[in-house]
Amino acid sequence: MRLQGFKHSPRQQGVAIVEFTLVLPVLLLLLLAFGEFGRMLYQYNVLLQASRDADRFVASQAWNSTKGTIDLTALVDQTKKVAVYGVPVNTGAAVVTGLTTDNVVVAAVGTNHVRVTITYTFCPVIGAGTCAGAIPGFFGSPIALGIPLVATTVMRAL
Repeated sequence: MRLQGFKHSPRQQGVAIVEFTLVLPVLLLLLLAFGEFGRMLYQYNVLLQASRDADRFVASQAWNSTKGTIDLTALVDQTKKVAVYGVPVNTGAAVVTGLTTDNVVVAAVGTNHVRVTITYTFCPVIGAGTCAGAIPGFFGSPIALGIPLVATTVMRAL
C-alpha cells in the first residue's frame, strides 16, 4: 500500500538544503559557546582548588604561638608557588596556562584568618590565546574577549 501525500518533490529537497545552510552556522556557534563555557568553568574550578591548597598550606604554618598572631613574612612566596605550581618550590608547569605568582595575593584577615586570592583572565579560543582581540561592536566600542576569574579562599590559621 502506497501512502499518498508524502512525496518529496525536488523543489522541497532544495528548500531543506537552504534551511540547513542557514541554520548550520548558528548551531556551530552554539556548540563553540557551550565548549568555551565548559572550559571556563573547568579553569575556574582548577583555580579554586589551587586557592584552597595554598590557603591550607599557609593556614597550617602561619600561626605564631609566641606572638599570638599570624606571621606571613616567610610564607608568602612559598604560598604563591603552592597556588601556581602545587608545591612550595618553583618547579613544574602552572596549574593553568599563563598563571604566575603575580596573580596570587596572600593576606591576613583579622587576627586569626588567612586569605588567598587568585585573579586570572580567561581567554576564549576565538581570541587566539592572547586576549588582546576583541569583537567589534555594532553600535559602539568593541567587546573585550577576556573574562576575569577570581578564586578566593579564607581559612582559620591553626
